[in-house]
Amino acid sequence: MMNEHATSRPERGDRAMRRTVVVRGGRQRGGRAGRLAAPALSLVMVVSGCSAQGAASSAPSGQAVTRSASPAAQEVSAGRTKEAPATAPPTPSPPAADAAIPSDPSRLARSLTTTSEELRRAVDAWLRDDRAKGKPPEPVVLLALYQQRVYRHLARDPGLASRTYAKLSGSLAAQAKDNVTAIRDLLTLVRPIKGAVKLRIEQPESADVLLRHFRRAERRFGVEWEVLAAVMFVETKFGRVRSPSHTGAKGPMQFMPRTWDAYGMGGDVHDTQDAIFGAANYLRASGAPRDYRRALWAYNHSYRYVNAVQLHARQIKRDIRNYYAYYNWQVYAVTTRGDRRLSGPGA
Repeated sequence: MMNEHATSRPERGDRAMRRTVVVRGGRQRGGRAGRLAAPALSLVMVVSGCSAQGAASSAPSGQAVTRSASPAAQEVSAGRTKEAPATAPPTPSPPAADAAIPSDPSRLARSLTTTSEELRRAVDAWLRDDRAKGKPPEPVVLLALYQQRVYRHLARDPGLASRTYAKLSGSLAAQAKDNVTAIRDLLTLVRPIKGAVKLRIEQPESADVLLRHFRRAERRFGVEWEVLAAVMFVETKFGRVRSPSHTGAKGPMQFMPRTWDAYGMGGDVHDTQDAIFGAANYLRASGAPRDYRRALWAYNHSYRYVNAVQLHARQIKRDIRNYYAYYNWQVYAVTTRGDRRLSGPGA
């Protein structure tokens, strides 16, 4: 299970966004294979059918532009000057989907700091307006995409990552290290697409609906909802990827058929709630919550996978806004020609 390799699958949600994408790999002109199409890539790699391997499965911003606010106006009335009510602070414009990523560590650190602060505020506004039950607002989508691209860029350049961490505040440096390390670990497990592959991408169910499923599964099976969310995030970017993996794993939690027969409790492997409950059931049977490393290793026989899931789960536990940010990270396919974004603005 994992979403970073050559495949990605989407969730059942708004069917209007369902589509099939043909991704092509192969040698580039000049005979050089494997070069990235762009220096900044996101973290969705659909790593083959990693999910539920256990019993019967095969192992596993750019620079923001600030809109200027009008200076405080004054009114003159009856010979007296009255100050107008305080104006709202300037609202930064979110970065474009293809906004450039600075190569200088200081500028990159400033850009990541600004993006992270604005993303937290945008998520707060989204939740205040009770819109998490529906389509995410554009600022959240664009800021989360830029954040994802920055972290993926750093994962591809360890030297730049180290120099950038040194320019960040302590809390943001810790967050950046967790995300970059998780992405780098998952990228090592990716099998780049070679030739043409059809991938089905769908709009995921809303963030709040998914959160309810995760929490119900936690209550029933005792597996932390943050871990379940991190598994689904790594596997299919919360169900955006709907194609089976090259090993035959299916559904938003990526189950091999025989494992699903054993732990799916008679549900539909493609149904979001059924898949989440099946994953919780399987993780519980494999050692969670007593031993999450053992349980996650059973889910996907790779300690790099285990580490990545635990790092993402830790970030969600530290701040639930990270869950809503991850929800807006997009699907990328890794090919022998480079990485291609398959979902999100302009994809």
